[in-house]
Amino acid sequence: MLSSVTPDVLVQFIPSPDHGVWHLGPVPIRGYALSIILGIVAAIWIGEKRWVARGGRAGEVSDVAIWAVPFGVIGGRIYHVITDNHLYFGTGANPVEALYIWRGGLGVWGAIAFGAVGVLIACRRNGIKMLPMSDALAPGVLVAQAIGRWGNWFNQELFGKPTDLPWGLEIDPAYRPPGYEDFATFHPTYLYEFVWNLIAFAVIIWLDRRYRLGGGRVLALYVMGYTLGRGWIEMMRIDTVQMDNVLGLRLNVWTSIVLFVLATAYFIWAGRRGITREENVYVEGHGPEAEPTTDADTDSSAV
Repeated sequence: MLSSVTPDVLVQFIPSPDHGVWHLGPVPIRGYALSIILGIVAAIWIGEKRWVARGGRAGEVSDVAIWAVPFGVIGGRIYHVITDNHLYFGTGANPVEALYIWRGGLGVWGAIAFGAVGVLIACRRNGIKMLPMSDALAPGVLVAQAIGRWGNWFNQELFGKPTDLPWGLEIDPAYRPPGYEDFATFHPTYLYEFVWNLIAFAVIIWLDRRYRLGGGRVLALYVMGYTLGRGWIEMMRIDTVQMDNVLGLRLNVWTSIVLFVLATAYFIWAGRRGITREENVYVEGHGPEAEPTTDADTDSSAV
């Protein structure tokens, strides 16, 4: 059993922030929210560059994000409230706090599922094929998740088991769960996921460029890469969740296993079918070639 870490050793560990909220006059600026917003901005920027490179028009990823981001945030919160409903309902709980999203609590699987619905709606409204857009967006989502994890650092939440490794994360006593009051430093699972997601991003970008993947295979790689890391990182965490022991594993671990298997099966199936990158990312009747020409377009003197 690990003993508590003495003060003279703490300087070797990662400190937690003294506070995660700053005030700009009456307006609170929260580190958790900033992390999520910066992640979304990065995902849109990366997705835009990838979409244009695949034959799409500039600005369309932002149009898709208008639908995907709100859906993702709502879905993430719903998933969190359902899987941890004891925090908001029952004796001593306040159901209104289920709306306090700024305190943290976004379930990634709900965010992905609802966000995908938002992408689908936006694609149908704009005559865009769903799979090419998903392939363009997927790697950037990994970067968004990597940056967003720093919100857990600001909130001092979702850390792992106690450790005396040099990169252990110092957690203030008020944030240590029951049974861990005598431990000062814990595995920085937010940092593990940050690094893992960036590595997975780099690998997927390389594979996509090398093999010109399409037909949802980049999306499948995203699911495979993320769930592979999330599975082992999730097993390190000690935060209490309502379904933390389903046949010996946490619910999120089982979810990662199932999604990894499904994504791998699709990746192999699509490869055997010879599915490659789409030449046209728009449905018939849409896209640049479907836009009406102007006098300037037909003027032979136009440059």
